[in-house]
Amino acid sequence: MDTAYLLVTILFAAMAAFSAVAKIRRDAKVVHVIQEVVGVPLRFFPLLAACELAGALGLVLGIWSPWVGVAAGIGLVIYFVGAVASHLRVGDVKGMGPAVFMLIAAGGALALRVVTNRTGT
Repeated sequence: MDTAYLLVTILFAAMAAFSAVAKIRRDAKVVHVIQEVVGVPLRFFPLLAACELAGALGLVLGIWSPWVGVAAGIGLVIYFVGAVASHLRVGDVKGMGPAVFMLIAAGGALALRVVTNRTGT
């Protein structure tokens, strides 16, 4: 198994899980950005957290089951494309840095999973 793939996957899965926990706990900064700036109602926070937790779990399970990792990576890329689009929709260019970073990390994890699938490692 490729070391870069394992490192990126495990770190990004942890980041996605921590992001989900912040939504579940309704961290003040998270609530401010997602609810007050972007306009997502609090009732959707558990759904957003569930999507991130499912993606994080899928990435970790993808270490042993490559297609699960690919599916989780695709799901997280779509999730964070939606997050970036939501920031752009309300003109919050200054506040979309974390969403862009997570999108790049999700794309990196997905790309590494696909490359390790093709090389057979």
